[in-house]
Amino acid sequence: MNMSPTPHHFTGSPHRAALVAAVAAACLLAAGCSGGSNDTSDTSAGKAGTGRIKIALITHGARGDAFWELVRKGAQAAATKDDIDLTYASNSEAAAQASLVRDAIRDRVDGIALTLAKPEAMQSAVSAAKAAGIPVVGLNSGIDAWKSEGLLEYFGQDESVAGRATGDKLDELKAKHALCVIHEQGNIALEARCAGVKKTFGGETDMLYVNGTDMDAVGAAVTARLRQDPSVDEVVMLGAQFALAAVKSVKAAGSKAQVATFDLNSSLVKSVQSGDVQFAVDQQPYLQGYLAVDSLWLYHSNGNFSGGGTAPVLTGPAFVTKENVSSVAKFAANGTR
Repeated sequence: MNMSPTPHHFTGSPHRAALVAAVAAACLLAAGCSGGSNDTSDTSAGKAGTGRIKIALITHGARGDAFWELVRKGAQAAATKDDIDLTYASNSEAAAQASLVRDAIRDRVDGIALTLAKPEAMQSAVSAAKAAGIPVVGLNSGIDAWKSEGLLEYFGQDESVAGRATGDKLDELKAKHALCVIHEQGNIALEARCAGVKKTFGGETDMLYVNGTDMDAVGAAVTARLRQDPSVDEVVMLGAQFALAAVKSVKAAGSKAQVATFDLNSSLVKSVQSGDVQFAVDQQPYLQGYLAVDSLWLYHSNGNFSGGGTAPVLTGPAFVTKENVSSVAKFAANGTR
């Protein structure tokens, strides 16, 4: 907690008064002090020093998923800057994710950043956090639910907007028949992406649901569908690792389809550079993690909240293509894009 210093009144001999005046003059000349009060012990927003706080980052990401490692790296960078004690936990099952939120409440954390891939399943846990006086912010998933859930802020991509932009991009590329592959049924963010594609794409759009926890099964399902329907000329995947699997599926099926994807990682950058993947829709996961954690520190230290509590802070979409991929390649090589 920042507290204003108690004013000090100097009394005593004329010699002491003169000494105080001399010190004050030296301060003004050497350090550029202002004529008013200047409390150097006070901590301003943008510099850590308000006391170490505990923040929990809780996502629906699968263990070992490269995308969520980027989110985690961004969160840790903010935690290091702000001197935050950060814990990270994830579970792709909504009920288990909600349990992790309750664990954080019992641990008496000072703030929670979480994803709302399945908002209804998270509602009671979020309410419990609010009842405990713990500020909660959202990231990545739940752009249509964060306000109704009572979260302070939201950082991420509007998936419906991103999907519609992707549909427009496919029209520019003269695609005719898209296969949009959803690797987690019921995930509102993934559903919104494909729905957005279908809304604006002038060609035909089919949906294919696969088990994203089994990469071999994903590849086999895409291969089978391409063999079944040779008219598919664009495969739209919803994650970088799934796009890499789709590249193999296209070759295995003997298909002429192109591959496009949402999200980015270092391996996918190479595939965009080589032309194996036409483009990636980047939502900047590192930035999502960073902003979510930093926002909680700013809320504690200075009462700030982005978007006025009414508007999300958008981190995407941005199209990464063969023409501009070099601008992000070095950051991807560092493991931050």
